[in-house]
Amino acid sequence: MTQIDLPSPASPLKIGTRGSPLALAQAYETRARLAAAFDLPDDAFEIVVIKTTGDNQALIAADKPLKELGGKGLFTKEIEEDLLSGAIDIAVHSMKDMPVQQPDGLMLDTYLPREDVRDAFISPSLTSIHDLAKGAVVGTSSLRRRAQLLHRRPDLNVVQFRGNVQTRLRKLSEGVAECTFLAMAGLNRLAMADVPANAIETNDMLPAVAQGAIGIERRTSDSRAADMLAAIHDQQTGQRLAAERAFLAALDGSCETPIAGLAELDGTTLRLRGEVLRPDGSEAISDDQSCPIEDGAELGRSMAAKLLDQAGEGFFDWKR
Repeated sequence: MTQIDLPSPASPLKIGTRGSPLALAQAYETRARLAAAFDLPDDAFEIVVIKTTGDNQALIAADKPLKELGGKGLFTKEIEEDLLSGAIDIAVHSMKDMPVQQPDGLMLDTYLPREDVRDAFISPSLTSIHDLAKGAVVGTSSLRRRAQLLHRRPDLNVVQFRGNVQTRLRKLSEGVAECTFLAMAGLNRLAMADVPANAIETNDMLPAVAQGAIGIERRTSDSRAADMLAAIHDQQTGQRLAAERAFLAALDGSCETPIAGLAELDGTTLRLRGEVLRPDGSEAISDDQSCPIEDGAELGRSMAAKLLDQAGEGFFDWKR
């Protein structure tokens, strides 16, 4: 085994992250895993908070769809610039925010053990989408959740709802909507057991691709970071995301298409479920297949091709 030039309090490894409570929780988890793996003190690592375009309060307040604001790159551009320049050594991301392609010079091949993949139904008074009255106002900024909700309940009035957990809870308390949706993973990582949340089973709402997964990005040329990250990489999460992100990439790696996907492992078998929807929920096309784990990425691509073929020429007309 090659000797790794380990960081120290005098020369810490710099971990880049957004400054939201959830992003910081993910950075702290990364630090704790690295510190434990190499028997290092916490101060051998420096958490560097980077403000991204997606953290702009005016944008959050505008409650516009992500695609109108610039897509997934909103949450990564400034962090990746700092990684490329050497201002930070590694970057911690929520994988469902990550574009399917990284900039030249950067790699994303380390994942922490995945959290709960399910969506959470958040309401101070209700426990399920089935409890919503006809025409109820529902808040979400997710194209996927909007389409899935309207597919099941076309009577609902879905309004834009941006912001972190705390912002969304405040909006609910102000009566902007009767309910909203978050990822169970975020609530668990923030230990927010007091939030009025009910997990939605994946059969009822298939989650976003890579939901619940933390990814760690590094410079392709940085062998020290590569060696350190290898010690905390979770292979099963990597195998699942290989299938899910191949599915997403072959469909549309932006935030402009309502896409859901989930890979699960059972022994040596990988099961992949995928779904594409029209944004108004009027049509949904889905598939459910299994394969050997090592063929997961190929299954993701072939499933995407199958769904695109089923969708036909008119399905994505709204994108033009």
